[in-house]
Amino acid sequence: MNISKPVALWFREDLRLSDQPAVHTAAETGAPIVAFYILDERSGLRALGGASRWWLHHSLAVLARDLAKRGCDLHVVRGDACELVPAIVEAVGAGSIFWTRRYGAQEIAVDIQIKSQLKDRGIQVNSSNGQLLLEPWQIKTKTGDPYRVFTPYWRAAREGMQTTPSLAAPRKLNTAPWPRKAPPRARLDDLELLPTMPDWAAGLRKKWIPGEAGAQKRLTQFLDDALKDYAAGRDFADRQATSLLSPHLRFGEISPRQIWRALQHAMASGAIDTRNGDKFLAELGWREFSYHLLFYNPDLATQNFNRRFDEFSWPRENVKHLAAWQRGLTGYPIVDAGMRELWQTGYMHNRVRMIAASFLIKHLMIDWRTGEKWFWDTLCDADPANNAASWQWVAGSGADAAPYFRIFNPIIQGEKFDPVGGYVRKYVPELKDLDSKFIHKPWMAPPDMLRTAGIALGKTYPLPIVEHSAARARALAAFAMLKG
Repeated sequence: MNISKPVALWFREDLRLSDQPAVHTAAETGAPIVAFYILDERSGLRALGGASRWWLHHSLAVLARDLAKRGCDLHVVRGDACELVPAIVEAVGAGSIFWTRRYGAQEIAVDIQIKSQLKDRGIQVNSSNGQLLLEPWQIKTKTGDPYRVFTPYWRAAREGMQTTPSLAAPRKLNTAPWPRKAPPRARLDDLELLPTMPDWAAGLRKKWIPGEAGAQKRLTQFLDDALKDYAAGRDFADRQATSLLSPHLRFGEISPRQIWRALQHAMASGAIDTRNGDKFLAELGWREFSYHLLFYNPDLATQNFNRRFDEFSWPRENVKHLAAWQRGLTGYPIVDAGMRELWQTGYMHNRVRMIAASFLIKHLMIDWRTGEKWFWDTLCDADPANNAASWQWVAGSGADAAPYFRIFNPIIQGEKFDPVGGYVRKYVPELKDLDSKFIHKPWMAPPDMLRTAGIALGKTYPLPIVEHSAARARALAAFAMLKG
């Protein structure tokens, strides 16, 4: 490679410097580096939701600071990557470009087009896997087909896993200037990623520290505290027993291999037992499986994975019911707490996600795609593979899906996984003074107890918008046509 020429380093969903193959290989050339990020909203790619845009702003700010400490600038550009990348490479006189592979069909199409243009100009294109433990095409059944069920997929994936050494963040990066003839750069604020009128992100700022350092801090906290009770405690909404790493993974601020190595080390040293460690590794496995599904099923967010579900005719969407669900005003406290946690923090506890999704699909008979879109807009960790695969799992239309007759009872689920109502009291403060016996079914509380707690059902807190047993019967009847 001619090191007299600069190299281009294109950041995408890999906003970190450690264990980052694209960064590592670009640095190893010894050539000056032009590092850039493109906010691409014109290549047919799915636009980011509001919470993801907030996260991206702060993640880019951290990445720019981390690069600056090593002597390298991060240039931010807005526009169509298919036009901008070749223009940037030509303007800076780069002889090669480095990027991390993506797995959605539209993203792949963009990368193929750019790669073809650059190769025609004699530019060396270097792509690498910095997002997954294994590439989607590396794990197939004995007949050479993609897996459709998680358990055998994950068994095969674990058998095929190879431990690789971690790539340290470079201490110093040579930088190349941004020439005048290159496409115009944007200030980060010019991307308008942050909410302004109104600024609804106060809860996000309170909960999260976007960026690579924040991801590493979160991993350390998880290993030291929550992981020790992970297998038993992960489903309890009133405990902090989950990793909270998903937004960091979503934006590539930490690699799944870094998490994998850290857990393997903790298990080998006896710091955590294999039961808890393996349970969490299986969650990484579900993320891997989701990308496996997305790679082979590009329309995972819009089309039923199980095409038999195409026969199902969704009723006309009840606008009032949808709004009540989105605002956390369904009258079912565990559902409402989850939806309000989502709105306030850009996150929802994983068990509650399943309960809230089941309620929308089965109780309200609203198409799973409507819920997927809402989560895409409001989750900081809105992942193109995980989000779609998980919604389809709940609906029963996905791979390895819950059967159509599995309908979460929001009362029982609340009583089981928020037994004293701590989660509900935090996010549905109207009910904070209600006795734990009735916290998940306030409409059954005695009138004098409601008065003492300052609750007027239908006024300070809604009555259930649907009755559980009737809604369950309706869903069972509607979905029964798909059994067999």
